[in-house]
Amino acid sequence: MDGIIRTFYEGFIFKVNTFIGVDMGIKEIEVEIQKLELNERASLATWIVESLDDLTEAEVEALWIEEAERRLDELEQGIVTEIPVKEVLRRARAAIS
Repeated sequence: MDGIIRTFYEGFIFKVNTFIGVDMGIKEIEVEIQKLELNERASLATWIVESLDDLTEAEVEALWIEEAERRLDELEQGIVTEIPVKEVLRRARAAIS
């Protein structure tokens, strides 16, 4: 891990552990991350993405299955709505134009 990112990450974890305690849930972590400056969140995001490279293929597959199940649950509960593929493609094309 890059020295600057490691220093930031370790400092962030120290702050979080000191403030809330080690037994944080994902929602509490999200709240704390939202308090960070943009550049700090970007550094943390970079570290998280890079750390995924260390996962085995089975771990990556398990994460994708978990994500797919979460999204299906959100659809079934009416938390989110489906977007037709044509609309998704239109938005994507507009975003890169």
